[in-house]
Amino acid sequence: MIQELHIKNFKAWADSGPIRMAPLTILCGNNSSGKSSIAQFLLMLKQTVESYDRQRVLHLGDSDSLIDLGAYSDIVFQHKDDNQIKFGFTFDSEGIRATDASNLVQSEVYRKIQFDASVSLDKKSNKIILDDLGYKMLGNNPISFELIYQDLGKYKLDAHNYPVVRQKGRAWKLPNPENFFGFPNEAIAYYQNTGFLQDLSLAIKNLFKSIYYVGPLRDHPERFYQFSGEVPQDVGVKGKTAINALLAARDRKISRGFKLKAETFQELIARWLREMGLIQEFRLVPIGDNRKEYEVRVRIQKESPEVLITDVGFGVSQILPVLVQCFYVSPNSILFFEQPEIHLHPSVQSHLGDLFIEAIHSREKGENRNTQIIVESHSEHLIRRIQRRVAEQIIKPEEVAIYFVHQNRGMAKLEELKIDLFGNVSNWPKNFFGNDIEDLSAMTNAAKARKKSLHHG
Repeated sequence: MIQELHIKNFKAWADSGPIRMAPLTILCGNNSSGKSSIAQFLLMLKQTVESYDRQRVLHLGDSDSLIDLGAYSDIVFQHKDDNQIKFGFTFDSEGIRATDASNLVQSEVYRKIQFDASVSLDKKSNKIILDDLGYKMLGNNPISFELIYQDLGKYKLDAHNYPVVRQKGRAWKLPNPENFFGFPNEAIAYYQNTGFLQDLSLAIKNLFKSIYYVGPLRDHPERFYQFSGEVPQDVGVKGKTAINALLAARDRKISRGFKLKAETFQELIARWLREMGLIQEFRLVPIGDNRKEYEVRVRIQKESPEVLITDVGFGVSQILPVLVQCFYVSPNSILFFEQPEIHLHPSVQSHLGDLFIEAIHSREKGENRNTQIIVESHSEHLIRRIQRRVAEQIIKPEEVAIYFVHQNRGMAKLEELKIDLFGNVSNWPKNFFGNDIEDLSAMTNAAKARKKSLHHG
């Protein structure tokens, strides 16, 4: 789980400041305010981590990647390619143990890691270079390591509160790291007690491989789906594999929370579709014996005939990938949903709040799934429902972070809404939900004027 994020000189963000990332984090704000850039930043790091090219500091994208951000000048603040882009994040790890210089005493297990990096553009080669990267292992005895660019593609390793011991021989400088985050093998080979640096690099890989993204526009439903037993990682950016994921997960059972009854995966999805008022029944059935083709059959109301999902409203096919993604991915995953409310009725948008709350509290095989959800949304109904659930003690205020993003003089700014124990927000930004009062006042005045003209006419 990402606990905190900080970005400097990336797109509209001159400096985001430290962003607290809660189990449920919501980004809202005006169009083109900069909130999408946060998603783009995380996806850029994800596709870099998953790239086959270990020498590429940042993978800005191409036609086959999650996103294509163009060139360095397109992503740096105000397109000033002389500027460094700096970023950092604090995250939970499974536990990394460092060995002290004597190789006799082992330190504590570090479960909270802070990472920071700076990159810039080398004008001669027109390539992005890594200026420095640093890890701070946070605990009772914090220790940190920094890889700093020297010259000609060489780096030096600095350690703080941890005396590194060199192997005997010449003190060679270190070569290029792996992408933006990985210590080179020589950072281990040249020293006697730095083997765990590989664990830090692996923790970053695992973190970004655990991020899954569903975009604002999901694929149209199909009349038939082929399933031959494959197990997709997730539902896909456009929800293309949502039905395959449903079929792959049919033997899994998910609980809403501690000591609550577990449901089969398909029962869970069907329940949510009913609670949202979209359909009455939901079934996945093979079209014949010993066939790999399945169809999704739904019943809108009890009295209605059963029909294919292609024959009902667009909302069902748009919400289904979001529903499946919330519970399908592996435990300890980070889910990013961009405008999940598109094509959904306001009442269904309210239910999204309950869906996300249940997802972060869900359990599987007796263990917390520990899902983190980040949402970019324009829906006031979603936010209002979360406020209500805070007041009802369904979710704690510290489990939620809601941010309003706006621009001031061309710079994106972030304001966290302060939610108290009763669900009240004390610092609503101006016109957060539009100007309802002005609309009502104008409508009332127009109605009075019209009645007066009709009376005199």
